[in-house]
Amino acid sequence: MRQRVGFALIRESLYRKLKPSSVPRHYCTSSSANVTPTPPPKIPHSSKKGRLFTGATIGLLIAGGAYASTVDEATFCGWLFSATKLVNPFFAFLDPEVAHKLAVSAAARGWVPREKRPDPPILGLDVWGRRFSNPVGLAAGFDKNAEAVEGLLGLGFGFVEVGSVTPIPQEGNPKPRIFRLPNEGAIINRCGFNSEGIVAVAKRLGAQHGKRKLETSSTSSPSGDEVKHGGKAGPGILGVNLGKNKTSEDAAADYVQGVHTLSQYADYLVINISSPNTPGLRQLQGRKQLKDLVKKVQAARDEMQWGEEGPPPLLVKIAPDLSKQDLEDIAVVAVALRVDGLIISNTTVQRPDSISQNPVAQETGGLSGKPLFDMSTNILKEMYILTKGRIPLIGTGGISSGEDAYKKIRAGATLVQLYTAFAYGGPALIPDIKDELARCLEKDGYKSVNEAVGADCR
Repeated sequence: MRQRVGFALIRESLYRKLKPSSVPRHYCTSSSANVTPTPPPKIPHSSKKGRLFTGATIGLLIAGGAYASTVDEATFCGWLFSATKLVNPFFAFLDPEVAHKLAVSAAARGWVPREKRPDPPILGLDVWGRRFSNPVGLAAGFDKNAEAVEGLLGLGFGFVEVGSVTPIPQEGNPKPRIFRLPNEGAIINRCGFNSEGIVAVAKRLGAQHGKRKLETSSTSSPSGDEVKHGGKAGPGILGVNLGKNKTSEDAAADYVQGVHTLSQYADYLVINISSPNTPGLRQLQGRKQLKDLVKKVQAARDEMQWGEEGPPPLLVKIAPDLSKQDLEDIAVVAVALRVDGLIISNTTVQRPDSISQNPVAQETGGLSGKPLFDMSTNILKEMYILTKGRIPLIGTGGISSGEDAYKKIRAGATLVQLYTAFAYGGPALIPDIKDELARCLEKDGYKSVNEAVGADCR
């Protein structure tokens, strides 16, 4: 229908340009007038080029419209995702933080492709009483202020995590604070929880929540299934990552405030105690400190009024720079207090040999991307063994392919997240990862993601 309307508009435009009334009168002749016709003025060479360009443009529009009208929606959707590969390299010429803001803005305005193709059935799984269409999510740090939730979920992620969100707005650390290592597929950042604060984020999430819920209720029928498909507000799961203010002396109070304000919009909540860029934050991973903190945050969540769905799951995000004893302490607390999940892991302050010779490696901050993969996967596997597979784990750190995601799953991850690879590869990376992950599962004879979780630990 849209193609027919487009062709009609082009036809009408051409007709207006060519109809006789548009020709100047002094070019016409009359049998009763003895007037010598004035020859038309010579067309400048530049005008000829302009007409050729206009004609070529119209031709391309017609050809593009004809092509779009002959392909199915899935093929056209795939073409749009592939087309982003042409645009994404230009972001490398921009300052990292400027490029990041532009990417978030594009997603917020819907200037990114929207995935119309269904995920491979083998990727679907149930976690926390909800149905994920696929286990591939976007990690916190990309959409810190919940500006682009709808656009990011539309890219085909199984879930999106926003934040970290602090109670009071804060600028974060001085700029520059993001550094690329493109040859190593890595990034170093020391942003320091730059956040607009929970009030601004709550307003955005409230508006998006209402819009998504209205659209979903008008297009879907109620289901009696015990497992809810998608999140609270519609397709796609939304996680909210909570942080503390740099100058706060009461970390628990900051996290409790985040729970009270944002949990109504979250399909799951995250206590982020593992960023290396907030002084003293990682000390909260100690056994006693973690136990006290989790108890207070759980109590704050549970004392709120909840419907039949109950409160959102509460997860803890830990660092990769932990000793064997640290991991054991975290596992004991997580199992004893029935923490709903762990995210493994945040960025690292270590500098692996693969990047040690790069001058940028001397910058302070957390390292993410490919060099983090082995370290974070080893921690993931260790935690799966320590918790005996009783707690869902989200594996993040260095994932850039479907095979990487598969390795995380086999090491114990139920879900996986990426960020750095997405920053480098753009939207086209998402369907590629999902397709490759599905092939890896099928190749090894698995019928679902759940069957492969922790396979390397058994």
